[in-house]
Amino acid sequence: MFGIVRPCRHRMCGKLHAAWLGHLCGLCLTLRDEHGHRARLATNYDGLLISVLLEAQRPAPAPYRPAAPCALRGFQRATVLSSADPGARLAAAVSLVLAAGKTRDHVADRDGALRVPALAGVAGRLADRWAEAGARTGDGVGFDTGVLVAAVARQSELESKVVPGVPVLLATEPTETAVAAAFAHTATLAGRPGNAAGLAEVGRYFGRIAHLLDAVEDYADDAVRGAFNPLRASGTDLAQARRLCEDAHHGLRLALADLDLRDRRLVRALLDREVSDAIERTFALAGVPVHRPGAEHGLPLAPPEMSAQPAGHPVERPEPRPDGCGGSLVVGGACVLTTCTCGLWQPRWSKHRRRGCGDRCWCTRYCNCDSCHCCNCDCCDCCDCS
Repeated sequence: MFGIVRPCRHRMCGKLHAAWLGHLCGLCLTLRDEHGHRARLATNYDGLLISVLLEAQRPAPAPYRPAAPCALRGFQRATVLSSADPGARLAAAVSLVLAAGKTRDHVADRDGALRVPALAGVAGRLADRWAEAGARTGDGVGFDTGVLVAAVARQSELESKVVPGVPVLLATEPTETAVAAAFAHTATLAGRPGNAAGLAEVGRYFGRIAHLLDAVEDYADDAVRGAFNPLRASGTDLAQARRLCEDAHHGLRLALADLDLRDRRLVRALLDREVSDAIERTFALAGVPVHRPGAEHGLPLAPPEMSAQPAGHPVERPEPRPDGCGGSLVVGGACVLTTCTCGLWQPRWSKHRRRGCGDRCWCTRYCNCDSCHCCNCDCCDCCDCS
């Protein structure tokens, strides 16, 4: 898992953000309860997708419990997924095994402080304990983590075969396989076997996107360190990588639409909007021009009130948000943060700024219901605003 789904509080309505945080903190506390405080280091943003997918398929919401204040959430209390929930336990097992594989890679590459033999030894032993702990927890929910271990082991072998002219997707296959297996098992735990194939497809596309974005983020650093990078090794330029990511995201959305889910709001927010934002954010930072459908036909990039600006307001250049939350580019002086919140955030000169949720949400104002699925968007279904 690579950390794609990292929603900013201001881009997600209150209830959805609370639900996301409940899964994230639930994963962290499950790792603690099952394997001790040190195991919490394996917590990652993408691992919580497993418990989110399981809860979305079940006939009733998952069990939650109150959690004490934590420094990582500003010493606030929270309602989090119970560590007894099979979704939280499966997410913990996958996170531990993949974290173990990642740690071993860092040890093998002698990254940073791991150049010191004593520290490398400690990290190696920690990775072994995490792999064993993940296997035990996986067995408890009927998931064989062997498929993850095999995928991690296969990675180095496949990377050695990636040379110019060889498709870069050869290098992404182990990640795709690992994520597909984890996602598909949520269908088994939820008692919805009909979702297994679709979830495996969602997992393959998500794994592909995650691996490619990781390679884009590390592209310059890998060149300096002389480390393997699948894009450079295969001769895939960043524009090609972007097309592969966008194609995979299109496939992911189609597979997601075919799933039988009780509640798809958080799933859509994370696997549709957040993945899209991660693609735009990563390639914007890498200097690859942002492609917006419709721009080549002279269509507006945003609803009218987003492009309007008061006289004398400076026209700013698109740039990534400094807080790392992504997505907030400036178009014609109006912040695309409006887009990321479906219009809940509005610039101070917008006539919709102080209106109710339904009036602010441009999904409902500009949607063609015959050709898209943005009506009844996540924020308008459950927002806390009055």
